[in-house]
Amino acid sequence: MKIAHAYRGLVRQITAVYDEREARNIARLVFEDAFGVRNLNREDELPTEQASRLQDIAQRLINGEPWQYILGQADFYGLKFTVTSDTLIPRAETEELVYEILQDHPVGSGRSVLDIGTGTGCIPLTLKEHRPNWAVAGLDVSQGALEVASQNAAQLGSVVHFLQADILDEQSWPRFPVYDLIVSNPPYIPPSEARLMPKHVLEHEPHLALFTDTENALVFYEVIARFAKAHLSSGGMLYYELNEFNGAEVLKTVESQGFKMARLKQDMSGKPRILRAVKG
Repeated sequence: MKIAHAYRGLVRQITAVYDEREARNIARLVFEDAFGVRNLNREDELPTEQASRLQDIAQRLINGEPWQYILGQADFYGLKFTVTSDTLIPRAETEELVYEILQDHPVGSGRSVLDIGTGTGCIPLTLKEHRPNWAVAGLDVSQGALEVASQNAAQLGSVVHFLQADILDEQSWPRFPVYDLIVSNPPYIPPSEARLMPKHVLEHEPHLALFTDTENALVFYEVIARFAKAHLSSGGMLYYELNEFNGAEVLKTVESQGFKMARLKQDMSGKPRILRAVKG
């Protein structure tokens, strides 16, 4: 099977699940990342073993499995990150959160940073890539996620300190130092809303990183705000990624802990998805 024909065939197959534009984009990524093929008009034959793998990939895509899990990697802020079933797939909204932090803190300014709920490590590793003089750490309750994050650090040649802890366990807080920046994209979906989630997310992404244990969707925001009050330096900054529907409530939570200059920022779609605040 010629490469050009194989590419067009994959696009046709997965348009059963994706619209044509997205199908073309996913097919392009499959050929680039799985087979190292960038010229999709090539008339040479796709090797037999790659043709066999392509059929397996196509079937998994048709079954609704995200392409990032199939290929084992995802793009984030111009970098490649390993992803597994232990980690969420990095999102574009999180790229905007990283951009906001980098804009607020220009090159040359030394900072100590803690990312809570680090998953793949995409936030702290990207910050470290762009601000190599920062001291950056990532925390997660999941050992599996931390193994992925450590693998990503090794792949990038980046020095980020990863540690395992449950931020909801306040007895663990004394072990943490003071930071200049604390950032988090925590779980914010209550269990009752699982039925509203897209099937491909519900069936493939880790529930530990998606859902709160209780119906209080703000539990992590509330706890992390208290943690940040105790573990941010004077004038230190707290950053959250938000559900677009809970921004106003999270803002009140942060202000109730004495943070000042708290504000919501809209993402590129005009939705309030980022919060930044300064410790008073």
